[in-house]
Amino acid sequence: MSRFDSIAKRSLLLTMAATSCLAGAGCQSESRITLALGVPTTVQDSGLLDWLLPAFGVDHPGIQVRFVAAGSGELLALGARGDLDVLLSHSPAAELKFVSQGFAVERRPLMQNDFLIVGPPADPAAVRGRTDAVDALAAIASAGAAFFSRGDESGTHRKELELRETGGIPAGGRGYRESGEGMGAVLRAASETGAYTLVDRATYLNLRDLVDLVILVEGDPRLLNVYSVLVTKNARQPEAARTFADWLTSQNGRSAIAAYGTDLFGRSLFQPIVSYPESPDEPASLATLTR
Repeated sequence: MSRFDSIAKRSLLLTMAATSCLAGAGCQSESRITLALGVPTTVQDSGLLDWLLPAFGVDHPGIQVRFVAAGSGELLALGARGDLDVLLSHSPAAELKFVSQGFAVERRPLMQNDFLIVGPPADPAAVRGRTDAVDALAAIASAGAAFFSRGDESGTHRKELELRETGGIPAGGRGYRESGEGMGAVLRAASETGAYTLVDRATYLNLRDLVDLVILVEGDPRLLNVYSVLVTKNARQPEAARTFADWLTSQNGRSAIAAYGTDLFGRSLFQPIVSYPESPDEPASLATLTR
């Protein structure tokens, strides 16, 4: 089974993650609570979820985590219906709307990394080295070069549309294709067709050896990628949901987030958010993410 096939298999709805059994044989007889968690495909495809769930299981062996991996838009819809107890999302505007509509009892900024524009090494649209993401997307569109969009209302897709709106760049036209799939699948499709795409750095670094795509555009402050954790109002396991959110934002959770990637890539792939003194919703800088 290829790594991509493994990712697709792990993306099945309501995949069981038996974190509690990591505590030892005693867990077999313990009555466990099952928590319904939603995570963006970027959190799964980057490998972060496989890193965090065992650590959470060690600290909270009585909670079994059942997760759904989907785009942020789909996760928020599931949360609104009461199908998820807690979810991660990286679509700030949609999250604020979700809260304002009364679907969440709590939203906490959790971590951040950044988006990249990647593409074929030949770079037919000549965007290599640009630091203005809007300018780069305009150049790709003007050249009629192939561009793969998530097209699924995910946080990545919403970021792409936000950048296009800023530059008055239509989401369509020659070379533009919508996938409707997760980030790993989009990277594979872009690689196979010599297309450009927008991707979060963590997923790209985790899968870069499997694709023929290189980083072409990075460093634009507008490429900041912020994840939040939301506890849903209609959670079926509200105490477990808050326990999970508390753990993610605790010292143990932040340490686990910060440690991910350091062994394989020599750097953390996600930067935990401790606090934003000036604004709880907008990080101040992208500088530390592109070093």
